Amino acid sequence: MMIRQLCLTLFFLQISLVAFAQTKDTPADLVNPYVDSKNSRWFFFNTATRPFGMVNLSPDTDTGGAWGSGYRYESDSIKGLSHVHAWQLSALSVLPVSDVTLEGERNFASPFSHETEIVKPGYHQLILDRYGIKVELTSTLRTGFHRYTFPKNGTQQVMIRLGGMLGPSNIIDGELTQVNKTTLQGHLINGSTIRRPNDTPVFFAIKLNREISEISGWSEDGVTSTLSEIKGKDSGALLTFDSNKEELLMKVGISYVSAAQAMLNLDTELAHWDFEKTKKESFDEWNSYLGRIKVEGATEKDRRRFYTDLFHALQGRRTISDVNGKYADLTSGTHLTKQIPVDDAGKPKFRHFNSDSFWGAQWTINTLWHLVYPEITEEFVNSMLRYYVDGGLIPRGPSGGNYTYVMTGASSTPFIVSAYQKGIRGFDVELAYEGLKKNHRPGGIMDKAGYEHKTSQGGGLSYYLKNGYVPSPNPEGTRFGFHQGGPSLTMDYAYQDWTLAQLAKALGDGAGEQEFLKRSGNYKNTFDTESGWMRPRDAEGNWKTPFDAYEYGVGFNEANGSQNTWFVPHDLEGLAELMGGKEKAIERLNISFQEAEKLGFTSGTSHSQETHPEYRRVPINYGNQPSIQTAFVFHKLGRPDLTQYWSRAVVKRVYSDLSPENGYNGDEDQGLMGSLAVLMKIGLFQMNGGTEADPAYQIGSPIFDKITIELNPKYYSGKEFIIKAEANNPSNVYVKSANWKNQVLDHLELSHSQITGGGELKLEMSDTGVK
Repeated sequence: MMIRQLCLTLFFLQISLVAFAQTKDTPADLVNPYVDSKNSRWFFFNTATRPFGMVNLSPDTDTGGAWGSGYRYESDSIKGLSHVHAWQLSALSVLPVSDVTLEGERNFASPFSHETEIVKPGYHQLILDRYGIKVELTSTLRTGFHRYTFPKNGTQQVMIRLGGMLGPSNIIDGELTQVNKTTLQGHLINGSTIRRPNDTPVFFAIKLNREISEISGWSEDGVTSTLSEIKGKDSGALLTFDSNKEELLMKVGISYVSAAQAMLNLDTELAHWDFEKTKKESFDEWNSYLGRIKVEGATEKDRRRFYTDLFHALQGRRTISDVNGKYADLTSGTHLTKQIPVDDAGKPKFRHFNSDSFWGAQWTINTLWHLVYPEITEEFVNSMLRYYVDGGLIPRGPSGGNYTYVMTGASSTPFIVSAYQKGIRGFDVELAYEGLKKNHRPGGIMDKAGYEHKTSQGGGLSYYLKNGYVPSPNPEGTRFGFHQGGPSLTMDYAYQDWTLAQLAKALGDGAGEQEFLKRSGNYKNTFDTESGWMRPRDAEGNWKTPFDAYEYGVGFNEANGSQNTWFVPHDLEGLAELMGGKEKAIERLNISFQEAEKLGFTSGTSHSQETHPEYRRVPINYGNQPSIQTAFVFHKLGRPDLTQYWSRAVVKRVYSDLSPENGYNGDEDQGLMGSLAVLMKIGLFQMNGGTEADPAYQIGSPIFDKITIELNPKYYSGKEFIIKAEANNPSNVYVKSANWKNQVLDHLELSHSQITGGGELKLEMSDTGVK
């Protein structure tokens, strides 16, 4: 049997090498899903999925916990093939096996090799070496599609796990029923977590192209051949098939509403059995999305990493509504079925979504999505408003119809305001404004610390409104949630207040504008002129003593004082004045970059025990969100040359590797860091998140010779926005001159209306900076 499996492995390897030899140089071909997969989180790794797909079908090498789980490049065995890898959610792990029994330990995991593996957008292939089974995976938006090729000899079986730990969730219950000899359906219950407060069901429907000859299984009571007994928190099923054919096809529809809805998703999206057709359609869809930005020049490695970054910018945040617009609402704690509004043709007007926080979105997806994928932005805004209608709050990171209150503040505010200011207005703006104002006032989401579900005290909003800052420590105690660093919260709130003031102004609400504009200056109350940094202070106004600006996490959320001090994107001139003027601010920031460069501009691998504590003391950290805007602070303070120099240095050091060991320091956060890398590489940025009227884009230092952005005609009048960087190379990082539509551009900024009207920006690059 070992010889047979070795021959089979060599055969599949030969086929895989031929497939790679035929690869074309399309954007999807250039994507490398392996990047950073050594350090990945549960929801990070993506192959058999569509952009924002409900289904993210991929192998799991590790299944315990939200961190360090899912597909991990250096793990050597596959434990299952799961269909849902989402923020605080998981579902339905299956695995084809051969010649196994259910007695004993029930360890079905199989070794595998990267040498016989193919990973690309929309497709995953590997060999389960223990069984000699070739596994191929692809998907539609809501349905996973499996193709298994079994050895000629041996039993053909598929294992389905209905319980146990799976990523961030403990699957506390599950049930499987047989509809007929080729069809199954059931559900799983994701037990509540500290982040997601309610038990959350996921439903599934399974169709096979061959009849099941036998079903056995297990539960807490032991092994059984009675299907009705295969249920509970530690259960699973084993399907057996006649061995008269080598190939088995399996389709798995997913829904958060019901098994019937899962079947509807499956039948609507995947009515045929043509695996190759679905695989090609998925690949083509990825090319359609990725191809909206075309880059030329630089190296092949640069282009591969760029499209990998763009690939991640469209991942992680996932659809949770069904093909007919039905979705699950758990904002009240009860599983309710709701309906997305439909158009005249009876089709849902938008999708409902599950996502991690929008904390940091102002410098990432705010700019990238709104410019390149405005239709996605519009869907997300409408989805946020559904949460408001259902549960009374616009979310900052929902999970399967639940609020999670991930991270801090009202992080959705800049996202929605930026959309409106850029002309993306296919939503009820008055409803949005109503919900955003509620979020910024007592009892709103700004009142809640991270994961604070049942109270509204950890956010310190009452102190912010009364004293002008959030104290550290919180006088109410730390039992109300996470991320309660006073200076960080104060700066978050001040910036978000400023963005809401811009929407109030756009809507003609002068009183609202003044209310939130006044609050936006509160960041000044946490700046200590003696130390020159943002600094924690208690409720009585006393500064924290002793104070170390480089000490991680003391008063600062996932940051230190040096990193977080620059978080004043709406008033950098005001911050510079506090520091003694622009020149002193520039000097301080430049020194911080010089020191950060010695540590690679990051704090090491995120969310793991550091073996080198000095990384936590890095003054600028491009491995997490709080200071990812800092290279462009120079631009706003009058030194675009330093922005050009340091942004290129950061790209080279942090966002250039194509290996599984590096990429995003294990903390990509569902498109945020991928989007940032894309923007830095094309030389576009928006310091205030694009939230002012006709928002400005700061021009940085693109690494490519030519960038062509395809504009969506439904939203924008122009066809293409083109950036040409002449004489561009790794040494010529500075912009010597700029021309917009053949006119000299004195200031390195363009407005949103200029860019979306179409045109060509021509940059002359040089090895000498121009102040």
